[in-house]
Amino acid sequence: MKRTAEHCGLEVLRVYWYDATKDALFTDEHKRIGLLPDVKVRLGRISFNGEQKGVDLKLGLDLVGVARNRAASVAFLMSGDDDLAEAVEEAQDLGMKVVLVGLDNPNHRLGATSVAEHLALRVDSIITLSTDLIEECFTKTVAEQPRPTPAVAVQPPAPTPAPATPSVPRPSDMAARPAPPRGRMILPSPPRPYRSEAHLVYSSGGTGPTILPPEDSPLDVAFEVGESVATNWYGTITQGELNELLADRPILPVEIDRVLLKDCAQRIGEYKTDLQGVRRALREAFWAKLDQLI
Repeated sequence: MKRTAEHCGLEVLRVYWYDATKDALFTDEHKRIGLLPDVKVRLGRISFNGEQKGVDLKLGLDLVGVARNRAASVAFLMSGDDDLAEAVEEAQDLGMKVVLVGLDNPNHRLGATSVAEHLALRVDSIITLSTDLIEECFTKTVAEQPRPTPAVAVQPPAPTPAPATPSVPRPSDMAARPAPPRGRMILPSPPRPYRSEAHLVYSSGGTGPTILPPEDSPLDVAFEVGESVATNWYGTITQGELNELLADRPILPVEIDRVLLKDCAQRIGEYKTDLQGVRRALREAFWAKLDQLI
């Protein structure tokens, strides 16, 4: 506040504090912030994959609204997101000066940390806060324990009479080798749950199934991605949203289906993700994991 007052010499109208929570509901921390004098808390939502939704939109609308009503002549923006560039230019067209506030970084070509060049080129000026001020005002804390993750039952390997071999061979290697000597067993990896058809990919142009390797195969990745997305989504939704999803089963909303395909493509590429069997495995794994969670 002192830094902004030194820059413009004007009285502060209000401080807008933007954040996102589940269902855009106030937490105890947000309530304490909102009760501070001349502070208004504006909350967006957190999506099922952990992304903030609606925060930039609220900030942009508030900025343009204050400028249009001529409630303030200078706005100090503490954000480096280039998505706000259009809102900044709209506020400037209405007669408001927009000053970007960043963290001092002499080694950066813009002189500030985490500021998008697209946004920096559109604001009227940039002022910085020293890192010493941030360290003085904020305390960095580390959680004693990480957030719990869903437990996954793993079947322990069966004991073998002979010493373990350096690596477990693939099924294709086992088929090419002669039978092991008597008194020695080589066991394949235990199957993952609900994967009775995990290694069959049905092509829309062929008449028979294509056999994929069981280890590190696209279908294995598809099941992992489907389970992960289901877990993350279930941890952020309301009961009403869950009921809506179950009512349309087995059809998935476009937003969820897009995340499934995107995450899978990042692991195995777009070409393999387009396979009919991989897409089916993604959706089946999502529903199977969701059934376990509920």
